Amino acid sequence: MSPGWSRLAQARSFLFVPGDRPDRFDKAVAAGADALVFDLEDSVPAARKGDARAAVGRHLAAPGGPGPALVVRINSPTSPQGAADLGWLAGLPAGPAIMVPKADGRPALEAVRARRPHADLLPLVESVAGYLSMAEIAATPGVVRLVLGHLDFMLDAGISCSDEQQELLPLRFAMAVQTRRHGLAAPVDGVTAAVDDPARLQADMQRAARMGFGAKLCIHPRQVPVLHAALRPPDEELAWAQRVMAANQAAGGSACQLDGQMIDAPVVLRAQRLLQRAG
Repeated sequence: MSPGWSRLAQARSFLFVPGDRPDRFDKAVAAGADALVFDLEDSVPAARKGDARAAVGRHLAAPGGPGPALVVRINSPTSPQGAADLGWLAGLPAGPAIMVPKADGRPALEAVRARRPHADLLPLVESVAGYLSMAEIAATPGVVRLVLGHLDFMLDAGISCSDEQQELLPLRFAMAVQTRRHGLAAPVDGVTAAVDDPARLQADMQRAARMGFGAKLCIHPRQVPVLHAALRPPDEELAWAQRVMAANQAAGGSACQLDGQMIDAPVVLRAQRLLQRAG
């Protein structure tokens, strides 16, 4: 387990910034996201991939103070650009986690770990093959949490979705189940493309949270505070969680009662998760 594992595991927001736009790096760092994702894939034209690697490499090599956890989204390891990314990764300083797109199975993830043996991995499940191989992906050494790429998944599966995305319930449920089965941190929900619709973003995150997700990908800095607010439990739930933890501590971890209800291990775990969501 790397030193950055716990930060990635607890992160609520993953903010993308194009790797070929170093002029946006400082603004992205200051946006308040828990994790910053330097993108070498979709947001970078093929002709600028080399420029993006160079810019991201310079930023990662520069000394910096406290800030968000750092992640690099590479191109698919099975593509020519992904192969170039893997060579570039081998020369990077220790630190950044690797977000792996088109994660269709264990071999792609192992290819990354071969170049970065101790890297924390964030595989993007965004294809039918990835959905069918999710147990294998979740069991791969180095994986911290699963990430949903629902837009690419819809394209690959040939489906379309309503605003409520009920068509994707089986996919999100599978991610939640495999996360628990393999002891990963809560999965990361996909992007909300409507950057000027905070109500949509809030509804999307709250739906994902009900499915066991604990974070979301962001594509604009102004989405970050809306997301954090959406993940914060109501004050009455936090007050209940604090009282549960106090009662549990007073009982020395043994089962006890609070307001006429039994407080045992599952109830204490729920209280802990509520407090973690509140940051």
